[in-house]
Amino acid sequence: MEKRYYLKTAFSPDLSGRDRILYRLIEIFPGALAWATLLGVFAASYFYPVGAAFFIIIFDVYWLVKTVFLSFHLRANYKRMQSNIGTDWQEKLSRTRWEHLWHLVLLPMSKEAEEVVSGTIASIEKNIWPKERMILVLSYEERYGAHGGKVAEAMEKKFMDKFPNFFVTIHPKGIEGEIPGKGSNETWAAREIKKIFIDPKNIPYENIIVSSFDIDTQIFPQYFEILAWNFLTATRPIRTSYQPVPVYNNNIWDVPALSRVVASSGTFWQMMQQERPERLTTFSSHSMSFKALAELDFWQTNMVSEDSRIFWNSLLYYDGDYESVPLSYPVSMDANLAPTFWGTVKNVYRQQRRWAWGVENFPYVVFGFIKNKKIKLRTKFYYIFNMIDGYWSWSTNALMIFALGWLPVLLGGREFNNLVLAYNLPTITRTIMTFAMVGMVTSAIISMKLLPPRPPHYGKFRTAGMVLQWILVPFTIIFFGSFPAIEAQTRLMLGNYLGFWITPKHRK
Repeated sequence: MEKRYYLKTAFSPDLSGRDRILYRLIEIFPGALAWATLLGVFAASYFYPVGAAFFIIIFDVYWLVKTVFLSFHLRANYKRMQSNIGTDWQEKLSRTRWEHLWHLVLLPMSKEAEEVVSGTIASIEKNIWPKERMILVLSYEERYGAHGGKVAEAMEKKFMDKFPNFFVTIHPKGIEGEIPGKGSNETWAAREIKKIFIDPKNIPYENIIVSSFDIDTQIFPQYFEILAWNFLTATRPIRTSYQPVPVYNNNIWDVPALSRVVASSGTFWQMMQQERPERLTTFSSHSMSFKALAELDFWQTNMVSEDSRIFWNSLLYYDGDYESVPLSYPVSMDANLAPTFWGTVKNVYRQQRRWAWGVENFPYVVFGFIKNKKIKLRTKFYYIFNMIDGYWSWSTNALMIFALGWLPVLLGGREFNNLVLAYNLPTITRTIMTFAMVGMVTSAIISMKLLPPRPPHYGKFRTAGMVLQWILVPFTIIFFGSFPAIEAQTRLMLGNYLGFWITPKHRK
């Protein structure tokens, strides 16, 4: 009962008494830390400019070392990913017993165009995994019923003969306690397929691998094979999530440079995390055991970040005995694109804010760690430290590097500006940041290698733009990194909770 007490908590209003106060204080912490850092740099630059200058130099050196360190991870994962793409996973599976496995694929949709849904299902159809051992569920929202029904009917007509176990479910609107979004939709679909197919067929839950895909997810040809192999070779397959690398290539040639840089940066971050599996959680499209999902009562339906929350749900439920395994294998998704440039800019910001809203997991995890006495103290400390570091870095680091480095010179007064330190501070920070650009060069090279073939209606200038776009990084990591992160953390701090925003899928 104690586990269930906190397992489905979303926000402090869900609790009462001292627990509510405690949870609220933890909600405040990330935003308070970010604002204390930024305001502290301003205050120190005015009242103690020498100390602020040394702090900025030390921080820039730290950022340089971190950039080089992460660039090694990026290159390592690129090589690993290319190796996995070239591996014959069907042949590797043939050496094991895999015939008992089922793949359950959940495709929650809202108001996406028919071509988006069709492209996703077509990529699954091209996979060599036997379709009779696959369950495909397309679940649309009742609130978009006319559109969803039309698309579902077209998909059934086009693919029903390809998939013996093709199902369509309708997620009802207005269910009490739910936030309309992917989490509530996929949970409804999973419960429905359990009731109408899995239980009547007496399929053992431990034999089912569930893949929850964003509706624009197009898998590579051997996705289910590498997933099955990792499942069969995992130390604890039931207590493990399996995370592919999201590569935003579906429409990458069509989107503006700003959107391309932000999308590619997201891919690179996931690639770097794959090389640090002890830090890896679930994100966007992911896979896990149906048995674990059923024990957890599926995804939370009252929050936005259900994709990452399911990892934390599992970690708490299994008393710290849960992990996420990197597949180092790509799935292709849409980069953000709207009919107009400014529409794209707005949507990129909203999407980044929604991802930054993953900070809602922080109070949930800390509160859960306090309540769950069975999880090792070392495990608790490790995850809490990494979460604090991650959210703090997201909201503050880019601003401190690119925007606040000159503050001691501007605010330090005449006495400070007469010092040699003040004269050399801009040169020192500029030199350190120049060396840090090695990470940008690495990003540009790998981004070009990940690109799909250039469409014939684009010329070589478009390819050149794919390289030159990386000069936008200082702008994008501030306006589409720090700013949405600060907004998300400030909203959580003030109790102004976000609802689920559906990223529009637009194709040229």
